[in-house]
Amino acid sequence: MSAAASTHTVWREHALLAAGVAAGLYGVVLVHAAGQSLLALTLLALTTAAAWIYSSPRTAASRYLFPGLAAAAVFVIFPMAYTVGIGFTNQSSTNLMEREAVRAALLAERIPEPESARAFRLQAEPGGLLRVVLQAPPMSAGAAAGEALATAPLRLEASADAATSASNRVGASLQVATAEALGPQDLPLRDRVALLPALRALSLMAPDGRRFELISLREFAAVQALYRESADGTLTDTVTGRAYRADDRSGFFTADDGQRLLPGYRVGVGLAHYARIFTDERMRAPFVDVFFWTVAFAGLSVLGAAGLGLLLAVLLHWDGLRGRAAYRLVLFLPYAVPGFLSILVFKGLFNQNLGEINLILHGLFGIRPAWFSDPLLAKAMLLIVNVWLGFPYMMVLCSGLIQAIPADLYEASAVAGAGPVTNFTRITLPLIVKPLTPLLISAFAFNFNNFVLISLLTGGRPDQLDTALPAGTTDILVSYTWRIAFQDSGQQIGLAAAISTVIFAMVAAVTLLQMRFTRIAAQDGRR
Repeated sequence: MSAAASTHTVWREHALLAAGVAAGLYGVVLVHAAGQSLLALTLLALTTAAAWIYSSPRTAASRYLFPGLAAAAVFVIFPMAYTVGIGFTNQSSTNLMEREAVRAALLAERIPEPESARAFRLQAEPGGLLRVVLQAPPMSAGAAAGEALATAPLRLEASADAATSASNRVGASLQVATAEALGPQDLPLRDRVALLPALRALSLMAPDGRRFELISLREFAAVQALYRESADGTLTDTVTGRAYRADDRSGFFTADDGQRLLPGYRVGVGLAHYARIFTDERMRAPFVDVFFWTVAFAGLSVLGAAGLGLLLAVLLHWDGLRGRAAYRLVLFLPYAVPGFLSILVFKGLFNQNLGEINLILHGLFGIRPAWFSDPLLAKAMLLIVNVWLGFPYMMVLCSGLIQAIPADLYEASAVAGAGPVTNFTRITLPLIVKPLTPLLISAFAFNFNNFVLISLLTGGRPDQLDTALPAGTTDILVSYTWRIAFQDSGQQIGLAAAISTVIFAMVAAVTLLQMRFTRIAAQDGRR
């Protein structure tokens, strides 16, 4: 390669690197502007690392690994670390924002002044403009306040995205209404409904200094701040006079009598959630029940699917069986059908009144089991469906392992006069159990977090009674956590994150066990 071509290549690489770094820094700025400072810091670190790795000749070997490592950092490590961090906070549906954001939201709250409501009309103007006219209040309010007020012609858009927050309101001045503003051309009510988002965003300033905002479909009213802030940060209710001070232990602005303002703000709680999981009796009891059922569900599902799959694999390798290819195809179909479709089909089959399973049982034995309301039957139904969904995969695995067994062993066994049972217990099972064990552990870890089956089939129900948090008799840990985070009335995200961390530790232990068994199996295979 000539010197000119080499120089051109170097400049092109530098240009690409500079463009990539610029794009990364731009992404950092956008993410930080969206309020995600931790993610922005992570992206900044990755951008810096990329600039160093792709510019230094000493890190040439790392250039091929960096994209995968960066993706793992953003999509795996960061969410895990973020979840663990949330587990040490009080984040919930009432404690989502930072303290300053909550303070600003409370100070932005407005309430109507007493007896200040005025009916309004929308006067059509040329060019598609509209004039908002506040009609005069009753004469008893005084002559000065008895005049109608109107805005200049405004352009109001019938958009559902019109801003309504205090910081984004559209200001307009009110003047004493002229004769043309009091004309008969009033906008119909149906058109007024379409303009509600834009009307809510209006903030109308009257000549006397009062600010009018929309309070209903037919009225504007003068508004005043609900809370007044003191120099020490205390918020005082302008109606009741009660003072609220920031309480960083609970994450609420709290009065002396214990009354709290909503929303609250996010604060650190340390190990409080973890202590609650293991010490609060009303939470510990359902958590322990859910944990043991999760272990039983995962273990029985793996044993059932593996046992059925192994049995069918052995039968399909029987030389005297005709049409083995057709049987194998039919038995593999449950695995080929999308899992959620099979689950929904079974949900209909197990319906107590209209399901085909109960119709058959009622016709044969006169019974209609309550599959979804009886806890024991609901668990049995989950195991039946999960085994049905899992046995084809186990059958394929066992078939492959059986095919790897030397045929000489079975021929020698036949010469010795051994039967099928002896062949299975002395040859087949011992030779496949070691390579199959890591796969069984992997299947156990999968079923330990099998959220889709629980969510689509039972939703965790029937529910347990007298629990501090929603818990079902068929909930596994992951669905239990989901209900706490997104279905409980308080949406206790911090507590759910702490439970998720505990679940992660459990699954990590299972994974380490799987890796150890895999290493042992590989060493035995080499021997």
